[in-house]
Amino acid sequence: MEALRHDDPRRVGAYTVLARFDADPETSAPERAFVVRSGDGDTLLARLPRPGVDPARWAVEAEGARRLAVSGFLTVGEVGGGAGEPPWCAGPYVPALTLPAALRAHGGPLPDPVVRALGAALARTLATAHAQGVTHAGLSPSAVLLTTDGPRLRCYGAVRAAAPDGERRDGLPGLDSGSLAPEPAAGGRPQPPGDVYALGAVLAYAATGHTVPERDELPAFLREPVTACLSRDPDRRPQAHQLLMYLEQAAYEATPPVVTAAPTASPSPPASAAAAPAPLPLPASVVVALARQSAEVLAAEPPLDASRTYHG
Repeated sequence: MEALRHDDPRRVGAYTVLARFDADPETSAPERAFVVRSGDGDTLLARLPRPGVDPARWAVEAEGARRLAVSGFLTVGEVGGGAGEPPWCAGPYVPALTLPAALRAHGGPLPDPVVRALGAALARTLATAHAQGVTHAGLSPSAVLLTTDGPRLRCYGAVRAAAPDGERRDGLPGLDSGSLAPEPAAGGRPQPPGDVYALGAVLAYAATGHTVPERDELPAFLREPVTACLSRDPDRRPQAHQLLMYLEQAAYEATPPVVTAAPTASPSPPASAAAAPAPLPLPASVVVALARQSAEVLAAEPPLDASRTYHG
């Protein structure tokens, strides 16, 4: 959490803004997030499009996220805006750290067991979404929120919101170039293989601190799957449920199994893909940071100038 800046909104819809949820100088995100409080005392997380992002396209994706029922995606309970007010969305607040913030709290890359469990949880979420015909299209390190109950994905539809299909998206504000697959970067329609590419970049970041590492920088159990995920050819990338099976099997075997590329005919994901995610084995440093954030939110008071409404 971070104190509000002079140009931050003090109100979003009917909510009073308490603090910035994150202000990561190292990564770009397509949205701004704020901890807000209702008149009844409920604490929520409100998200707004960042400057440079088309607000109309962002609002469409926010409404799409509200309608989703995919475990592991950050819940959107309300979408607001219109009649002169820029778009926003809000949902329940839980103590959470973005992946970059978790690495800062830990003082470097996360331990191998945490990365393996994180990868399995994210692969499970994507496999469930892909089986329902849903492409997240916004996965990057800053889109991953770590909580004590498992990871949550925000920034749904960020690639689609950045520009319509047919227009190049590389270099656009709010998109992490290291997590953007070549085909959506060139203007192609976001598809599940692009999510898998982004997942490979996220796992590389969690294990090394950057999204495009050299192969030898990666832990042995990640070298093959991350290399496969980051293939420039989408047909050579594994499917999310295949990556899930690989990571689950690798946790119990001394020699990592072989990850296979996606077959031409996509089989249904295994039952394990729909299972409820288990809590992550978070490092103590990250748990302490989550507890500190929770205490700060409980003690937060509205700013003195709480009358300024969000105007974009």
